[in-house]
This record gives sequence, C-alpha cells and structure tokens, in this order.
Amino acid sequence: MSERAAPFYCPYCGDEDLRPAELPEGGGHGAWECAACNRAFRLSFLGLLARGLTTEEPR
Repeated sequence: MSERAAPFYCPYCGDEDLRPAELPEGGGHGAWECAACNRAFRLSFLGLLARGLTTEEPR
C-alpha cells in the first residue's frame, strides 16, 4: 500500500482536473481542489472496520 493516494475524479462533478489544495485554515493535508467546479474537498482515512476481513465466501 502506498503512503499517499490521489483521487481520480472530483466527488462533486466527476471531472479529473484535480490539484492539491492549500486551504486557508492551515490543515491542508489531504485537501484537493477541482478546477472544473471550483470546489475544494479533503480526503482522510478513518480506520479499519471492526468486522475486518472474513475468510468465508458470501452465500
């Protein structure tokens, strides 16, 4: 797994013209801006789910 992953498209408009953003509130880590719809958004990893991975196949 890589340390950082970049989004492939904007979650609002679906365009692919994304750039890392420097937000004014300081915490710019994981922030991106879309040139097409002029929106900024932040990505973050929340954690692993408690149920984890199972070895059983779904029925």
